Amino acid sequence: MQLTSLINRKEITPMAKAKRKPSAAFMKPMHPSATLGEVIGDKAMPRTEVTKKIWQYIKRNKLQDKKNRRMINADEKLKPVFGGKKQVSMFEMTKLVSRHLK
Repeated sequence: MQLTSLINRKEITPMAKAKRKPSAAFMKPMHPSATLGEVIGDKAMPRTEVTKKIWQYIKRNKLQDKKNRRMINADEKLKPVFGGKKQVSMFEMTKLVSRHLK
């Protein structure tokens, strides 16, 4: 009985959540190639910002496939970035774009 009363009186403090630190690799400014620069601009920016700008371009020009939204239809500016492919998946897109960053 004594043990139960000690457990009940014990104060439980919640653990403080640790803030996530952005990865230095993702935040390092990268220079886009001339081909990619036509789509997002030629200013150096982190990979996360590159991806955001590409998605803005895709949505602004309505390049997502209407049936399968995970597929992106390349226009004349994106086709060279996507290695000449007419359509790529959103997951393949990041791999293809990384080739155009230095």
